[in-house]
Amino acid sequence: MSEISATEVADYLRSNPEFLAEFPDLALSLRTPRENGATTQLASYQLDILRDRVRGLESRLRELMTIAQDNEALLQRLHLMALRLLRIGDRREGVLAIAAGLSEDFQAEHSRLVLIAPARVDLLAPWLLQWENGDARMQQFGDLWSLSTARCGRIKREQLSCLFGEAAPGIASAALVPLLGEAGPVGLLAIGSTDEQRFHPGMATDLLTRMGEMIAVALQRWCQDHS
Repeated sequence: MSEISATEVADYLRSNPEFLAEFPDLALSLRTPRENGATTQLASYQLDILRDRVRGLESRLRELMTIAQDNEALLQRLHLMALRLLRIGDRREGVLAIAAGLSEDFQAEHSRLVLIAPARVDLLAPWLLQWENGDARMQQFGDLWSLSTARCGRIKREQLSCLFGEAAPGIASAALVPLLGEAGPVGLLAIGSTDEQRFHPGMATDLLTRMGEMIAVALQRWCQDHS
């Protein structure tokens, strides 16, 4: 195969003026003469590419800073909830403390605590759902318990309806947190928001998962203390 001459390359670029737009890295690698002239347009184009890249990096940095701030705030709330639960030895009082923590510490617009027998409590509240072990509704959340990790973002419509009932249509994003005991699921925690950015996949789901583990351990302890 014969080599392509510089003239042929130049002719091709003249015939395909959008070529550098498709390959911006090539435009950045070209060297332009120092004197002013026809090369000014190329230098300006190179500068535009660099500016676009800087804007992209700045946007990504702001996104990472927001995620870091969200995670730091979540860690602080998790610490406050842990202190609440450590002071409690009664199951009913503990469930009320969990609800209070979600409302006060996590500022949850909508929350649901699902308890699965035997981790049930003598209490009626709109935020509390109590299911028998083997309840058909548990099938909708089987993957949540099997993966043992919290999930954030847009949740399936049928799951939202199952948990939040009439409030489901107004929930734009949510976090689902599995509560797992030694013998299997003891419940789940759901936090919903009307803000679609309130819960997103980039959030620290590991911290939410730790919160679920902490609540599950507390529920089992309260069950054992009153069995």
